[in-house]
Amino acid sequence: MFNFTKKSVTTVLSVAFIFVIAVVVGHQLLKPKERLNIYNPSDVNPRLVDFSLQHVKNDHKIADFELINQNGETITHREYEGKIYVADFFFTRCATICPIMTTNMAALQNHFIEDNQVMFLSHSVTPVMDSVPILKQYALDKGVIDGKWHITTGKKKHIYDLARKSYFAVLEEGDGGAQDFIHTEQFVLIDTKKQIRGFYDGTDKEDIKRIISDIELLKKEL
Repeated sequence: MFNFTKKSVTTVLSVAFIFVIAVVVGHQLLKPKERLNIYNPSDVNPRLVDFSLQHVKNDHKIADFELINQNGETITHREYEGKIYVADFFFTRCATICPIMTTNMAALQNHFIEDNQVMFLSHSVTPVMDSVPILKQYALDKGVIDGKWHITTGKKKHIYDLARKSYFAVLEEGDGGAQDFIHTEQFVLIDTKKQIRGFYDGTDKEDIKRIISDIELLKKEL
């Protein structure tokens, strides 16, 4: 019969404990980390991508931009450097999807109110009608926080090029001219490197929850 001493039992238990810890640690180290996709033009529905970009498979980034916010301030891509942000396209007179989108964007803003790493950016698709005073009143009515969420106007062609060639937010084709009009419920998640990391329905509460979860995932990459 085996004659186990108290010392030998303690040794066996210690070795077993160390083995279990090693297995758990090893599993965690080898377990692939969950990461969001990085979307390039070739990964997106071709109907959403300008023909000139459909072949691009790598290194797509949001183009530099220059817009005017609700306070009449010039807002550029530099305000968003090193930030995670959610972008959308709206207009203040919209009575269908835009009020829902704005309410949901406000909810995201409030969820990340204390997080300086996360910002928001809305582009008016009727920039001639959405002047700075109109945007200012809209921002006040919707609880927009200055510096956290920029509600912007600007040159129509510039905004429409951003929607179609940078964010891939709309299906409609057009040239950004006087007769061109885009209308989309799309929210687009952008990382600190200006890469697209997710597309969401800005009118869907479940997608808003998914944005929150995905932003937390992105923060783990920092």
